[in-house]
Parts: sequence; structure tokens; C-alpha cells
Amino acid sequence: MNRPARWIRVLLATAALGLFLAATAHAQGKWTKLAPFPEPAEELLGAAAGGKLYVFCGLAPGWKPIGMVYEYDPATDKWTKKKPMPQLSHHVAFAEYRGKIYAFGGFVYPASGPAAWVPVDSAWEYDPASDSWKALAPMPTKRGSPVAVTAGDRIYVIGGATLPPGSKEPAVLPGRPHISVGTVEEYDPATNTWRARTAMPTPRNHATAGAVNGRIYVIGGRVGTSFISSGSSNVDVVEEYDAAADAWGAARARMPSARSAMASGVYEGRIYVTGGEGQDSQRMYTFRALEAYDPASNTWAVLPSMPVSRHGLAGAVVGNRLHMVSGDVQSAGTGVQVHSDSHDAFEFAK
Repeated sequence: MNRPARWIRVLLATAALGLFLAATAHAQGKWTKLAPFPEPAEELLGAAAGGKLYVFCGLAPGWKPIGMVYEYDPATDKWTKKKPMPQLSHHVAFAEYRGKIYAFGGFVYPASGPAAWVPVDSAWEYDPASDSWKALAPMPTKRGSPVAVTAGDRIYVIGGATLPPGSKEPAVLPGRPHISVGTVEEYDPATNTWRARTAMPTPRNHATAGAVNGRIYVIGGRVGTSFISSGSSNVDVVEEYDAAADAWGAARARMPSARSAMASGVYEGRIYVTGGEGQDSQRMYTFRALEAYDPASNTWAVLPSMPVSRHGLAGAVVGNRLHMVSGDVQSAGTGVQVHSDSHDAFEFAK
């Protein structure tokens, strides 16, 4: 074969591959821009209820919790500010159950002294219909940055960071002793009671999670401390919890990119994870990656990336869209905040 003919074949093959990849990405879904978030911040958390998206928390410079609550209506593409959280806190875990949203744990600002993260055992119920909050029985343990997942008629609060037993420290601070935990506590909304369950094998914080067919999958996060800039390491670990049996199974397929402080949502039996941050001795960065985990096949798929990389963003699935809201474009601990008002939604192909 002569050289020009060979190059023509190579070019045609490359073009065909490009068209195939583009068609595959389109078949999986596409990103679209929606109404920007009115009050850009980092350390936001999201939950869906009643066909609407709710965004909570927020952290201002100086580690001051904002406690904001916003409602997004997909029908009108508009945001509405709601009553603030009754306890100004951050790194809270949220889960929806029967149209109400439950908030667990987190960190609060200290009553006195320098800025710090004080872990709490608070539990709250938010009723979107009446825009009202109700205090619940506190968690058995104080911790921030856990995950909360509904499975069946119970809510499971898993992992997080807190002070070690017997610690004399007043709060969680970079460079001061504190720990990640694998604690699992089960909350029963019908009786407003708690019980301890089997601990997660890999203690971690800043993870994300989702439930599929009654099983909970805890994905990624960081081990060591709760601060990405001080003594912690991102992990790509995926662990499965059988809520009915109170048992953790064998480790599942690792996620393609180890990261923490991401957001996720569940759609048609898959868990979609995007955003996040990481640091090492050479880099301080945020993620655009969208990766989907399929528990049925125990496999990961890499999908088209989110338009704007960021961590500490709010995420949830409403209808056939995975919403990703605001967050910080810059990794934490740099002294620089670049809060994005971006509201990106990945629309799943029908």
C-alpha cells in the first residue's frame, strides 16, 4: 500500500472513531445550563423531594456556616429562597424520605475562641410543603461530613469525621488530632429512634453514596483527617452495605478517579458521581469528571465531563436530570475562594 493511501485510511478511521464517541456520548446524555444559583458558595448539599431540588448549607470565608435553603423548580427554571436552617452548620448529611428531607450531624462554629469545626449530633426534619423544620432525636455520636442514605423505611448515617475518644481538643482543626470514622447509625422516622449498626470497613469522610435495590454504596471520600490540605488522602474505594442483613460485602470495583467532596445522584439503578477535589505535593485541583457506577455489573462508565470543575457542590436527580449546583472552582485550603454560580444538569437520554 502506498503512503498516501495508508494516511487516508488512518484519517478515515480516526474520523469514524470520533463520530462513534460523539454518538455514544449523546446516547448517554448531555449537559445543559439552567438558572444560575443565586447565592454562590462552597460546601453545599442537595436533596430532591416532590419533583423539586433543594440546596442547603454553604460555608462563608472564615469557616462561617451560612445555613441557606433554596428551592429549585424545574417547571419554571427558577430558584426561591426558603427559611434558613435552624442550626447554622456545614458538612451535614441529607436524605429524603416520603417527601420530607432529613439532616444529620455536621459542624458548627465554636461559641468562643478561634474559627474551627465543632462536630454535632443534631438531627432535623425539613418539610418542603410547609417550609418548616422540626428537631429530632439526636444521633448517638457527634460527627461531621457523613453520608445519609434511605434504604427501605430507615435512614442510614455512615462515616464522617470527629474527635477521638477522650480527646481534650475543643474542635476539629487542621494539624490537630481528629479521626475519620466508619460509624453506621440507623434512624427510624416512624419512631424517631436510633440504633447502632455494623461499622463501615474503611473509615472515611467527604464521601458520597447512593442506594440501589436496598443496598447502599459508599463511594470515594478521604481517609485520615477531614481537611484535604492537611493529612488526608483521597480514596477510590467502593463498599456495599446490605441494610436488611446489616452486613458489609466484599469491596466493589474501584471508581476511576480517587476524589472527595463530590456530589452524586441515583438514576435507573446507577449512581452518578461528579465534581470533587484533590491535592498532592505538586497540585491543588478540582474535578469535572462524571462517572457512573452500575451495581448490577459492578462496573464504572466514564461519561461526558461537567462543564465547570468544582468541589463542595450540591447534587441530586430530579426527573431525568442530574443537577449539579454551585461549589468552589478552587480546591480548599488555598486562601482563595472561586465560588461558581453554575447550575449544570446532565440530561439522561430517554
